Amino acid sequence: MPDKPWVMRTYAGHSSAAESNALYRRNLAKGQTGLSVAFDLPTQTGYDPDHELSRGEVGKVGVPIPHLGAMRRLFQDIPLDTMNTSMTINATAMWLLAMYQVAAEEQGVDPALLSGTTQNDIIKEYLSRGTYVFGPAPSLRLTTDMIAYTVSTIPKWNPLNICSYHLQEAGATPTQELAYALSTAIAVLDSVRDSGQVPQEEFEKVVGRISFFVNAGVRFVEETCKMRAFGRLWEEITRERYGVQDPKMRRFRYGVQVNSLGLTEAQPENNVQRIVLEMLGVTLSKDARARAVQLPAWNEALGLPRPWDQQWSLRLQQVLAFESDLLEYDDIFEGSVVIEAKVAELCEGAKAEMDRVQAMGGAVAAVESGYMKQALVGSHSERRAKIEAGDLLVVGVNSYVETEPSPLTADLDTAIMTADPQAEANAIADVQQWREQRDQGAVDEALARLQSEAKTDANLMEATLAAVRAGATVGEWAGALREVFGEYRAPTGVSGVSAAAEAGAELTAVRERVQQTGDELGTRLRFLVGKPGLDGHSNGAEQIAVRARDAGFEVVYQGIRLTPAQIVAAAVAEDVHCIGLSILSGSHMELVPDVQAAMAEAGIGDVPLIVGGIIPESDARRLEASGVAAVFTPKDFGMTAIMDRIVDEIRAANDLA
Repeated sequence: MPDKPWVMRTYAGHSSAAESNALYRRNLAKGQTGLSVAFDLPTQTGYDPDHELSRGEVGKVGVPIPHLGAMRRLFQDIPLDTMNTSMTINATAMWLLAMYQVAAEEQGVDPALLSGTTQNDIIKEYLSRGTYVFGPAPSLRLTTDMIAYTVSTIPKWNPLNICSYHLQEAGATPTQELAYALSTAIAVLDSVRDSGQVPQEEFEKVVGRISFFVNAGVRFVEETCKMRAFGRLWEEITRERYGVQDPKMRRFRYGVQVNSLGLTEAQPENNVQRIVLEMLGVTLSKDARARAVQLPAWNEALGLPRPWDQQWSLRLQQVLAFESDLLEYDDIFEGSVVIEAKVAELCEGAKAEMDRVQAMGGAVAAVESGYMKQALVGSHSERRAKIEAGDLLVVGVNSYVETEPSPLTADLDTAIMTADPQAEANAIADVQQWREQRDQGAVDEALARLQSEAKTDANLMEATLAAVRAGATVGEWAGALREVFGEYRAPTGVSGVSAAAEAGAELTAVRERVQQTGDELGTRLRFLVGKPGLDGHSNGAEQIAVRARDAGFEVVYQGIRLTPAQIVAAAVAEDVHCIGLSILSGSHMELVPDVQAAMAEAGIGDVPLIVGGIIPESDARRLEASGVAAVFTPKDFGMTAIMDRIVDEIRAANDLA
């Protein structure tokens, strides 16, 4: 009999709980077999929609779910006893799982019947996505508490999804992806084991519920080998380090989202074949096949995909699963000398890197020291340099750039989905109304209990469930724990990384212009790279900071999650000659004007402001008309050329010939 196909998902959520619910039900009617919920950045980082840092971010990259009422609406008319739900949530995973459980109980569903996944991999947040809230130690404590709770209460739930996906997006090589993901798994399993919350005889169940969320790039032979290496290494770790006897509990279980890093804004129709090749890397090998697959849409480098774009990606999966003969055969790579050699090479390299991490004290120590972050920034910098030099070909970007006009992008304003401009105002009104209608005394009591237990070794799931039932919000839950655990800023990984060796004569010429301009102004040129709002995808900002430093600029980069006022204050304090903002969450039309207003108020309105990110062409024109000196999008892959443009803008602003 043919194998059953994998769970088919699309990653979705936007604007409001009601609109996302309607989208989910349409997708399920089209044959999607699981839900993958995208939450907006305030929900992911523990802020309510009316918080200062939430401005421009509400409902943009996902759905705002700040309280139980929103969770009810999100899953209205979707039976949670039969649905497999994946939630991309990390720092606030405990809060979202608690709301999901209470919403299910209100449907009359026993929590023991719930199946799905909370991503809950906080380690990679310090390395790639930046949606952490607390430091590594308290974050690991929340993860440990969740795992211990679900093993006994929600036994079909995957409480942790180790995410190598985002490591590859941040520049990880296959070896680094293997090593850092497995090092994270070791850190979590050691924490659960050492907490004493799970009896030794139950620990196999903990191991068996750990799942992985993996990236698949366009080099699909290498990706196939990487997945086989993952399975082999996980089998070894679970058997030798944790003594797991049941083969089912040692099985490497993973879902996949294929690579978004390689999707291009230039000739975006080419992304369709990239997505198909990436899907093959995690489906061709029966012995290492993904259990769940979600595909990006062809136009994600342009902006927010429309429902039709998501349907196209779903149909790619369905054609492979139901029209091809892929599922009718045993593993087609079994016995391949080429595959076996590559798998062995990847395993050997990953073990060596894991040994380095363990020698530092494990994944948490390697995060706190900045080692892993710097390694990823370095790998990403090398990849970017190869693209710029033409050593790594990207069709339509640095090779075969000649093209016919594309009917898919003839009207760019309709080629992507436009976020509801009222979503933020509606969410603010909703959360304020929610607060007015609840019993504030019950909320205060529940939050006081949460803080009290956070100061002990108690499992925090029960206190979190009590806060949900009392009517607390995500911002209040996270705020209460911030008072106990404190704030945290992760290392940026920028220091010590250089791409100058690969950039050659072009960078040398720009460096000379930077030096000359600085001499004419009587000082070294200073460039501030800023990340306003809650967008934690810092890969691009880090690469710009590295290249600017290599070009001779003095670089000011303070990391992610800053208000416009904080960015401008730093620009004034450092007396910078140019400010560059990186925004990938779609909040540019709110945050850039806020920065411009703050610059004018601070008396530095004449300092050139440049902006980079996923910015539609019509928005770019509006920003430039408002006084932004330059707008860069993913099609502008030449970072040395960007540095040259920055020098142009500095010279123009200072009336230099």
